[in-house]
This record gives sequence, C-alpha cells and structure tokens, in this order.
Amino acid sequence: MRRPEVSSARKQRRKMSYPEALLWQRLRSRVSGLHFRHQHPIGPYIVDFYYAPKRMAVEVDGQIHATAASIAHDSERDRFLASNRYDVVHINAADVLKDADATAASIVSLAASPLHRPADGPPPRAGEDQE
Repeated sequence: MRRPEVSSARKQRRKMSYPEALLWQRLRSRVSGLHFRHQHPIGPYIVDFYYAPKRMAVEVDGQIHATAASIAHDSERDRFLASNRYDVVHINAADVLKDADATAASIVSLAASPLHRPADGPPPRAGEDQE
C-alpha cells in the first residue's frame, strides 16, 4: 500500500498552478543537466520542486500562501525540512509570471553551485600573518 503522501503528490502533479506549470516546463527539460522532481513527498509534506543532490526544496508561493492557515502550515513545513537538513527556497509566483526563464535560471544556478567554497590555499602556518 502506498503512503498517502505519494498518492497526494500524484494528484497534485495533475493540478499544477499556472506559475508551477511554467517553471516545471523549464526545469524538467534538463538543459542544465540537473534532474528536478516535481511535487515530491518529503516526510508528511509535499514540496513543489526538489533537487536531491543538494537536498534543495523549492516552493512557489502564490496568493494562497498569504492566508493565516497557509502561513502556519508553511512555517511548520519549513521547520520540519530544516530540522531534517533540507534547504528550502521560496519563489514568488509573481516572479515566475514576470520572467519564468530567469526564475528557472536562478533556481538552476543555486542547485548547480558547489556545496562548499573551494579553499584559497592551505591555512597559514603558526606565526605567519594573515592578510
């Protein structure tokens, strides 16, 4: 038997909001070589987009997220994801509608950036001045 989150995620994939559909068209093409998932269940929650190698969840926030109940649900979900070491990126739906290509490019650049900044060299030896 499937987890209820999986069934719910499958239903949500068929009922995308317009900004989600615009963004998904750009992210699923894999032009960047990155594989994003859409309406992906994580624990008891379903995130709009997910990039597994960086544990990055992307949420498209539209008008529905402005209600008191949605704000409480979203903050609870964000706390759960953060406590389980997921990074959550919130994207305003209006930004997607203004320029979906640029929004998708910014998400891809976040996902493609290295996990750690490369070292500038070895640490200074004891007694050497740091510049």
